[in-house]
Amino acid sequence: MTEEKSKRSFSIPSLGGNLTPVLVVLLIVASFFIGSLYTKVQVLEKGGTTVAGTQANNQGPAAAQPQQPTKGVVSVDDDPVLGDKDAPVTIVEFSDYECPFCKRHFDDTYPQLIKKYIETGKAKLVFRDFPLSFHDPMATKEAVAANCAKEQGGDKKYFEFHDEIFKRTVSNGNGLDDAKIAAIATDLRLNISSFNTCLSNKAMEDEVKKDIADGTAAGVSGTPTFLIGKTTKDGKVEGDLVVGAQPFAAFQAVIDPLLQ
Repeated sequence: MTEEKSKRSFSIPSLGGNLTPVLVVLLIVASFFIGSLYTKVQVLEKGGTTVAGTQANNQGPAAAQPQQPTKGVVSVDDDPVLGDKDAPVTIVEFSDYECPFCKRHFDDTYPQLIKKYIETGKAKLVFRDFPLSFHDPMATKEAVAANCAKEQGGDKKYFEFHDEIFKRTVSNGNGLDDAKIAAIATDLRLNISSFNTCLSNKAMEDEVKKDIADGTAAGVSGTPTFLIGKTTKDGKVEGDLVVGAQPFAAFQAVIDPLLQ
């Protein structure tokens, strides 16, 4: 009898019943954190900078935000045009030279748009400025500088300047400085004296502000934003809004039906 009691007193109880609830709780917590991390990655992969300086799609399902417009109407104004002015489709781009997502569009999608639609005469691109306040003063300075290039050499020189800004900037408001803007003007063989005079012309900055006002009225709230529709004789384009640094396929989905 003494030996049996001794064995019972030193036996190890089973812990399986106690561990099971603990493991379930740990699995639930781990699943929650993995799901949260996946959601954050998905948000960051989508391009676009809003006026508030946040990701364009950084809104939770519970946020009571007004629905963004999917269509709009805007004038091409007197802004620079790339491509055949009589092309059947017009792409109006609202962009910020210091926006990293605008640079991404320039690097990844812009060349494909040129090759597929602009060089073939199917579409034209109208570039309108939409510098965001948190990228200023450089974003507005670059917009004014490109317009000053246009004043000297028309749309062709404008887009040469446009290309060089996006190639040289590192974005986020400090991508270029006054010296680098002057270097672009020199490299493109602009008249530097006339260029410098133009940079201080308030009318050029007013032109940029008009673009911002027109874009806002059309439903633009961040960059880059594109309004795509059929070309009209009155210079007003009514069509779909494509928001953010979208892949080429997103533009195809809007443009191709307009060409049928």
